[in-house]
Amino acid sequence: MKKLQRQIGVFSLTMTGVGSIIGSGWLFGAQKAATVAGPAAIVAWLIGMVMILFIGLVYAELGARFPESGGMVRYSQYSHGSVTGFISGWANWIAIVSVIPIEAEASVQYMSSWPFAWAHALYSKNTGHLAGQGLWIAAALVFVYFLLNYWTVKLFSRVNTFITVLKLVIPAITGIALLFAAFHGGNFTHHGGFTPFGWSGVLTAVATSGIVFAFNGFTSPVNLAGEAKNPNRAVPIAVVGSILVAAVIYIILQVAYIGSLSPAMLAQGFAGLNFDSPFANLAVAFGLNWLAIILFADAFVSPSGTGITYTATTARMIFGISENGWLAKSLSNVHEKWYIPRNAMWLNLVVSYIFLLIFRGWGELSTVISIATLVSYVTGPVSAMAFRRIATNMGSMVRIKGLQVLAPIAFVMASLILYAGKWPSTGRVIFVMLVGLPIYLFFQGRNEGFSGFAKHIKSSLWLIIYLGFMILVSWLGSDKFGGMNVLPYGVDLLVVAVGSLVFFFWGVGSAWVTPYLTRAQSGYEEERSGQVERLEKRTGSDSSLGL
Repeated sequence: MKKLQRQIGVFSLTMTGVGSIIGSGWLFGAQKAATVAGPAAIVAWLIGMVMILFIGLVYAELGARFPESGGMVRYSQYSHGSVTGFISGWANWIAIVSVIPIEAEASVQYMSSWPFAWAHALYSKNTGHLAGQGLWIAAALVFVYFLLNYWTVKLFSRVNTFITVLKLVIPAITGIALLFAAFHGGNFTHHGGFTPFGWSGVLTAVATSGIVFAFNGFTSPVNLAGEAKNPNRAVPIAVVGSILVAAVIYIILQVAYIGSLSPAMLAQGFAGLNFDSPFANLAVAFGLNWLAIILFADAFVSPSGTGITYTATTARMIFGISENGWLAKSLSNVHEKWYIPRNAMWLNLVVSYIFLLIFRGWGELSTVISIATLVSYVTGPVSAMAFRRIATNMGSMVRIKGLQVLAPIAFVMASLILYAGKWPSTGRVIFVMLVGLPIYLFFQGRNEGFSGFAKHIKSSLWLIIYLGFMILVSWLGSDKFGGMNVLPYGVDLLVVAVGSLVFFFWGVGSAWVTPYLTRAQSGYEEERSGQVERLEKRTGSDSSLGL
């Protein structure tokens, strides 16, 4: 198995998580959530935080147990075989690689508010799409992200840590400045009340307003676990710490956004809000020109920091998919000098440009990413609990307390938010997950053949039927979530919750000690023995390695 160098410490790994989370989501998420949920968007952020925290804790154990680069696309293959592993890995990769172009689009969309005629022509508010010149600038930004990751992980780590510090300071200043500049407490109770679109709107906001997308960066420390100096300690700290830090920032910004809106801005209610650069437009409206200048500059800093990070992590995901045998082996080649999977980076660059051409606006692409992300999340809780049963002595001994409760709750919450993404979006995105199956079947036949394939199919039935179940319930569900109203509001949520619990325990029971799991454990133990040997040589004693 090809190795990457372990060079990233706890602080840098945590900053990687924070830097991934705080990207374009804070620039646009508050407005989009408010248009869907009104003042209750605050609750939507809290729900999103809790759900992602539960899922993050699950993946923290997985990342510490098997500290490998691109781990997010490996765990379900270890626990359930190649079919489940591919569906999960494909969904995860689609969700993550599309973040690279969306961050570039966010930068250009904010740039369109600059007080220059050429800047105004970069983005159309009516269509919500970037114009020709805007697309070229976004494409150039994507290439810059690529170059900053092309040589060494150390360069990426140092650049990212510096950018992340700015990304923490600027949103905090923005929220505080708007709260002091203009705060209308009545905005939280007038214009339809606290929940003008009902509680269904709150769940929909979590799924489609960029909230899931905004928190999604917690996966970066997991995907970079193979390059962490002490993954057993670093991964859990980085995952939980980055989620909590980002949640505080997001909630402050949401409160500031809603509270600062003037009565004239809310003349058509929350659904009528349509700023092209929300916080910058508010800063200009209140005469905070200094803040507007900072925000226009940060439109490059925040999204670009996330774009840089995701360029690194998606390359590791392709590295993992290739190692799993689902793509050409050349994509898992690591540069001899720089220890970077460069071929994987080139593939992601091409895919990023394809997404940039298809989805030309932040709002359009953020919905697709959020739903695809939720599809990829559901296998994590199942695999984590399955390893407690089939891999008791495998991997590190890091165990998250209360996982027996956290894992099923995380699965149910992810299912509920996936359902709240509304029909037909849920059905379309789940269907896209099937597009990669021909690729999988081709490489499965070429690399490993189909001997014993029936066992892989059998252990994947829970996931395949679960996805079909989610499409069916979304179609038959209440009209509040875009369905045919065969299942009335309330009943539909109960059906999803109970049904998802059944699929969760079915999935846990379907796990088995796959050949991939055995090979992964052998590679982990070999690396661990090598680390112990090197430590003993340095200390001249029989010191044990604290993993």
